[in-house]
Amino acid sequence: MKTCRLLILLALFLQIPIQNFAQKINGISFVASKDSISIKHVQPILKMHSNFVALMPFGFVKGLETPEVRYNSNRQWFGETKKGLKHYATAFQKNKVKIMVKPQIWVWRGQYTGFIKMKTEDAWKILEKSYEKFILDYAGIAAEIQADILCIGTELEKFIANRPIYWIQLIAKIRNIYKGKLTYASNWDEFKRVPFWDKLDYIGVDAYFPLSEQKTPSVSELEKGWESHKNEIQRIQQQFQKPILFTEFGYRSINFTAKEPWSSAHVQGNVNLKAQANATQAIFNQFWKEDWFAGGFLWKWFHNVEKSGGEKNNRFTPQNKPAGKLIQQLYTQ
Repeated sequence: MKTCRLLILLALFLQIPIQNFAQKINGISFVASKDSISIKHVQPILKMHSNFVALMPFGFVKGLETPEVRYNSNRQWFGETKKGLKHYATAFQKNKVKIMVKPQIWVWRGQYTGFIKMKTEDAWKILEKSYEKFILDYAGIAAEIQADILCIGTELEKFIANRPIYWIQLIAKIRNIYKGKLTYASNWDEFKRVPFWDKLDYIGVDAYFPLSEQKTPSVSELEKGWESHKNEIQRIQQQFQKPILFTEFGYRSINFTAKEPWSSAHVQGNVNLKAQANATQAIFNQFWKEDWFAGGFLWKWFHNVEKSGGEKNNRFTPQNKPAGKLIQQLYTQ
């Protein structure tokens, strides 16, 4: 605390913006599972020097034109439910790790949520009512557990584009229940068109921007790939005067990882640990030093650490890979 006070006094004396010294959100997206967790599962997060986790309860819809959100079912995994959210939050908060509650929608067969769109006005009304119940329930839990941030939705572009007034009204209803910080997790190609950034506290971006078509791009090549995207991010930040939060960021340990970073296609082999580490270093180089950047949540982390990731794994998790050790070092800074 003394160091923090001295830095603030120094900032005032030198007329440096105080936010330059603000601690970044060094977050991790903690994947829900069928199991409860204990200090055994929290300890690796602490070892990573992460100060935040995103906890992600799920609601489900049967199709892109299905208006009913089903959630908190006994058919779901424990961590995806209300009870699981509270349990996970307690375990982390006991160890001074802060919480972002990030309720998400899963469309059957993994279809992209950004394409959810109803065909009739009646169907839109049903979806609006159903989603409102879903998000207000979790807003209530976020208030109860004193979560630091609530994410009001993830990658719902067509829903928002077709019903902007609904979303503005929904934000007001959420604010009546939950008094903490609010964000929305926009997709990398959506954030420029979100109509309600002025109503939230953070501009949330799932940062899967295409950066390079090289098999193993260097850090400098990746940083060059960030230039146009970063300019656009800064433009939106300056327009709304809200800090940028990467509600998700991360890369697969696979060849061409920065070509289509959003891709989660199940392919075998093509493991590329260097590409994942380079892309991770580049995003930190470009953003963590900026005073308008709040931080981000790494995608993603599984509770069973010893069985997750590894040097033959080409998925997003950095667990048991060089990228994990790198993130540990970067989060320490």
